[in-house]
Amino acid sequence: MTSTIRRFRHLVAPAAGAVYLVLWIVAEAGRSGLADHVIVVSAFAVAIGLANWMPATALGMIVVVPVLQALHLLHRPTDTTWPEYLAIAIVVGIVGAGRSDLLRYVALPVIAVGSAAAAWAMAVPTEADPDVWAQWVGTAGGTRSDLVTITLAIIGVCGVGWAVGVAIGATWRIGLARVRVVEAQRQTAVTTTELRAEQERARIARDVHDSLAHSLAVVVSQAQGAAAISVRDEHAARALRDIAEVSRSALGDVRALVERIQGAGEDARHGLEDVPGLVADMRELGMDAVFEQHGDPRAVLPDVGGAVHRIVQESLTNVLKHQGRTASARVDLDWRGPGLGVVVTSTGAAPLVELDGSGSGVEGMRERARLADGWLRAGSGDADHEWVVTGWLPTVTAAAPAADFEATR
Repeated sequence: MTSTIRRFRHLVAPAAGAVYLVLWIVAEAGRSGLADHVIVVSAFAVAIGLANWMPATALGMIVVVPVLQALHLLHRPTDTTWPEYLAIAIVVGIVGAGRSDLLRYVALPVIAVGSAAAAWAMAVPTEADPDVWAQWVGTAGGTRSDLVTITLAIIGVCGVGWAVGVAIGATWRIGLARVRVVEAQRQTAVTTTELRAEQERARIARDVHDSLAHSLAVVVSQAQGAAAISVRDEHAARALRDIAEVSRSALGDVRALVERIQGAGEDARHGLEDVPGLVADMRELGMDAVFEQHGDPRAVLPDVGGAVHRIVQESLTNVLKHQGRTASARVDLDWRGPGLGVVVTSTGAAPLVELDGSGSGVEGMRERARLADGWLRAGSGDADHEWVVTGWLPTVTAAAPAADFEATR
């Protein structure tokens, strides 16, 4: 359901622009002298349609059009077409509901300038066009009084539209963040169960390997040695060589079985190609999330790709939970060394949930890195409210320098 709403919410602004244009056409149908005014209304409709996709352009249009009307370069509003300025309120409302904090607050001076220009076009008469707002309503307060009154009225209406948009956007982002947290908690519980089962499988696999592989290695060694000294009995020597060959083959089968057991689990369905999607999901929540790769990517084993996916997923989930949706996060994959470096840096101090203990997320990430023959550490960074997760995992052509790392800690 959430993904469906996210997929179609980008169509809201174009649909609103189309409805705005259709309603104006219906309302003004049959009136004379409106041909020149179609350009103005169409420009406003386009601004509404672009408010979500190109918000900066839309904000510029709702200022430029009233300014051109005030300068008499575009057709000025009449006593029936002045509601066209509702487009300003619609555009700032859509921008206010958007993800950009900067544009959200840039919309405020845009409201002031656009409203003043619209009021000027409505209230200031000229010799060529004396039909102004005061004459429409029959007031005699003077042009200056009418200009101030109309400006404040348009600012008020647009301010309400902006506030409604901000409230809708905040409600959407908070609701989406809560859904993400619930999904992450559920996924964490499932992952914890899987990790425990995987750890048990890995322990059993190691025990099998340590005992059976040692015994098979002894059999291979003894058989080869006996075959070397049994030169007088060709049949015995051949039998001993067969024993050595079968034992060596069985040893290879045991090692392959251990690798398959340790690589089992849901991680096989996720890999490095899914990491950019995790970062994109965080951006949908309003988080300033960035993903970058350094160096030339190389092949990794499936369990390494799954481990990277889980580490990044858990790290970003922790950022959302403990630093808030307004936090900034950066995910870097560094291929320039002998293996794959993973760094997740985040800054924020607006947690969505209160800490109820140390948790098991970091320990789970460490265990996933260890099972993939890598390492991981996490802790506070140099800046205030900064958290850094750093990991290393082997590529197909590199062996992890885990011993070196342990020696330097």
